[in-house]
Amino acid sequence: MMKKQRMLMELMVLVGLVGLSQGAIQRPDYDDTPNPEFLNPAWMASIPDDQPLSEVTMPGTHNTMAIYGGVYAECQTWSLASQLRAGIRFLDIRLRHVKGNLTLHHGVSYQRGHFGHVLEGVVDFLREYPSETVLMRIKEEFSETNDIYGAVVDYIHRYADWDLLWHSRLVPTMAEARGKIIVLQQFSGPDLGMRYDSMDIADDWKVPSLMYVQEKWQSIYEHLEVAPSGNMGQIFLTFSSGAGVLAYPRAVAQRINPQLYDYLRAKTDLNQRLGIICMDFPAAPIIQMIIDFQLKEGRKRNQVFNPEARRASLKYAISAMRKKFFRH
Repeated sequence: MMKKQRMLMELMVLVGLVGLSQGAIQRPDYDDTPNPEFLNPAWMASIPDDQPLSEVTMPGTHNTMAIYGGVYAECQTWSLASQLRAGIRFLDIRLRHVKGNLTLHHGVSYQRGHFGHVLEGVVDFLREYPSETVLMRIKEEFSETNDIYGAVVDYIHRYADWDLLWHSRLVPTMAEARGKIIVLQQFSGPDLGMRYDSMDIADDWKVPSLMYVQEKWQSIYEHLEVAPSGNMGQIFLTFSSGAGVLAYPRAVAQRINPQLYDYLRAKTDLNQRLGIICMDFPAAPIIQMIIDFQLKEGRKRNQVFNPEARRASLKYAISAMRKKFFRH
């Protein structure tokens, strides 16, 4: 009987069911509850105007709008507004194109909205917090028209403001980026902003089963180790997300996010640029930890009091202490 139970347990690990709680979880590294533990909507206010965006370390979400569709499709639980107010500044937007309509998708799973909803949400946020900027990867998903440029432009004119876009392939400074959407264009057509492939990207998303989680972590680790000494004029983008038939996004994030959290915590006192770290189910404390990696030289050049960031840092410190005392 014991041998059969052990075999069953090993099978469950392979399929990715062990460690996936039926209830919502809110840890310092992982959060699949409906709302962030705390918010940090204006953290970019303290970054010097002359600092290039490529030198900014920032948190992002993979498949930003993938909130519906079951365990194989869901990558986030927070709304777009909550993600932005929690401090997320890189959005991964996937669009299905049908006769000029751009609906939100993660693979086959329709995400109950369209591109206009994303644009309206980002515009509202930037108008409320003009010190910030939002980077937006845009790519076609679950359709193969390879012709979404015209529809994207149409949606921008209808739901946003053409002047809110950064109209250049060049990396902007913070002064140039504030209040703007930086389109990271992963589709053909004239330039709407920067090209997605211009960045240094690590996105080894295929995790066939949970037996491959450590290989995924090794890819993340190696890219983060290169980022501080890499080309400072190039944006670095590291995806911590992954999935496969036997390892769905929640299961992978529950195992990768704590390793990422411990990695970042060990480097807290170092003056390093890590670039964009793009996650599934991030928690407010790990978002705050990434935000705190801004280059110290930059902080000294332009000290700006940011009460939102100060309150968030205090909440993060309390959360870190709680983890220290209750960790086992």
